[in-house]
Amino acid sequence: MGIEYSVHIPSEFISTNVCQLLPDWLVPVLSVIIVFQHCPVLLLEKTTETEFHKQQLRAQFVQLGRRIVLCLQHLGYQAEIFDPRTGYPILSHPGPMRLDDVAVVQTSLGYPLAQTGGCRIIEHPIWGNAVYPSILLSSAEPNITRSIAKSVMTSYIC
Repeated sequence: MGIEYSVHIPSEFISTNVCQLLPDWLVPVLSVIIVFQHCPVLLLEKTTETEFHKQQLRAQFVQLGRRIVLCLQHLGYQAEIFDPRTGYPILSHPGPMRLDDVAVVQTSLGYPLAQTGGCRIIEHPIWGNAVYPSILLSSAEPNITRSIAKSVMTSYIC
């Protein structure tokens, strides 16, 4: 199973709606981490097997995301992981708006989307539709966020 990530500046949507996504934050979002986890099955259909793998990948992301958040908080920054299942923050008070991880990926990376059963699914250039995207937002500059993510990812063992 593979994992990859990239760090981006926030889209105009995130910058404009941070108070709707994270109402307790008093600082701007300066960086976005997109995490991709390779799934052993295609995520085109909702089956018992796909739901099992999505649950496992969600748990791995939350564990990994918490490590990144703790490192950033230790340096005095705010950071939040968003639940890929609901689009709401996991560690902060949720606002009235959800974060659409597929839209963030499409805006940031331009990856094509597949439409199936009313859901949009990322088409990863290597893993195709066997990919689970997740999002973390931070008040740290992208270079700081990238450094922390690299440190955590290189020591992360699935």
